[in-house]
This record gives sequence, C-alpha cells and structure tokens, in this order.
Amino acid sequence: MERLTNRAKAVERKPMTFLESLYLWNIAKGMGITLKHFFKKKATISYPEQKREFSPVFRGLHVLNRDEEGRENCTACGLCAVACPAEAITMEAAERLPGEENLYREEKYAAKYEINMLRCIFCGLCEEACPKDAIYLSETFAPANYQRQTFIYGKPDLLIPHPKEEPELYAKAAGGRVVVKTGN
Repeated sequence: MERLTNRAKAVERKPMTFLESLYLWNIAKGMGITLKHFFKKKATISYPEQKREFSPVFRGLHVLNRDEEGRENCTACGLCAVACPAEAITMEAAERLPGEENLYREEKYAAKYEINMLRCIFCGLCEEACPKDAIYLSETFAPANYQRQTFIYGKPDLLIPHPKEEPELYAKAAGGRVVVKTGN
C-alpha cells in the first residue's frame, strides 16, 4: 500500500529502564512547568471590581433604538425576523393612531416585538438587515437565570431609554455607538 505522506512513524515499544519506572524525571518536569506558571501574570480577573475589555466586534444583548426625539425607529418591516437563522425574533405590526406621532416615526410600528435569547446565536444578521437602524447588539451580555421564561425579552425589555426623559440611562445604553440622526 502506498502512503500519501511520510508522517506516520512506527511506535517504539522498548522496555523502561529502572530510572524511567520511578517517574522522577517526569515529576520534576511537571513541577518545573508548575513553578514557571506560578510566577506568570494571572489570566483571571476579579469580576465585580474589574471589568473585562471586550472586543469592538463583541455582540451582546439586543436593543431597540430610538431617534433623538425619543420615537421608536422600528417600522415592523420584519426583515430582522426573516434574516434571523435561528428564528428567534417574532413581531406583530400595528398602525399608528392619530396623536401618536411623538411615539413612532412611521405609520407602522411593532406592537409586539420579542426575542427568544435561548434560540439567538448572536450572529448580528438582524442588525445588518434592519434598514432603519432600529435594532443593534449592545456591549452587555445576557444574565444567567434558572427559568426559561425570563430569556424571552419583550419590547419593554429591549427598548432603549428615552433620550430626553432619561439622558444618563440613554447614554449608558447607547455606549460608544454613534446614533444615526435622520430627518422626518
């Protein structure tokens, strides 16, 4: 039989010597590795006191965006739900009523918007598919919990705070993200 590569080596099965059977050399090598790592910088951090720096491309929890006047950007077009490979997003559209111009930018809005975080794979395709910059993935990660129902986030959980009523919370939720200003 002809081989494609010469990587295969025959294993030598010679008997161990007396010194090898004591395993002292292997124990000394293991202790040397332990001592070498003992004096290196630790890879762990003290979480509550220290915060880990995330990559600029980190994808965390979803946020529904507002414009600078506090109106919701989402027009319930459904492109984010169609783009989601895990089918984690569900929404229902509704028509804007007279007098609700200060709440919604367009005639249609998402009356119900839910994301099942247990199904979400944090791929960012919903963010890319949205033509209105209504949804983005923030720099926070999902908290741990024991109940499945708490991982289904509704519209009140996802909506960013109002920029005029709560400017500090809005700035914190927006993070370093540039909010796109759009006209009427």
